[in-house]
Amino acid sequence: MAWLLLVIAGLLETAWAIGLKFTEGLTRPGPTVVMAAAMIGSMWLLAIAARTVPVGTAYAVWVGIGVVGTTIVGVIVLDEPITLVRGLCLVMLVASIIGLKLTSVPALE
Repeated sequence: MAWLLLVIAGLLETAWAIGLKFTEGLTRPGPTVVMAAAMIGSMWLLAIAARTVPVGTAYAVWVGIGVVGTTIVGVIVLDEPITLVRGLCLVMLVASIIGLKLTSVPALE
């Protein structure tokens, strides 16, 4: 269950990072509220997941999902550039996230 919460936290990180673009420097109230809610939800779920998943692993996976998700949404929705090298780096990041999942042991409470 902790891993599922961690994935959701990472997806919410993607949402708030992309949401920053739409807040126009936190000057638009609607998008700012949505971005802040996603940020709070993301941190809350990360904190819950870190009870079970080692904190270093949880943080790395959370950030990794956020980076990959934000980049993919940026390329598809915001028409940001993608290069072969950038794509390969994202593939390596996904491989790293999978590796952390496969090699992690539960944190001591």
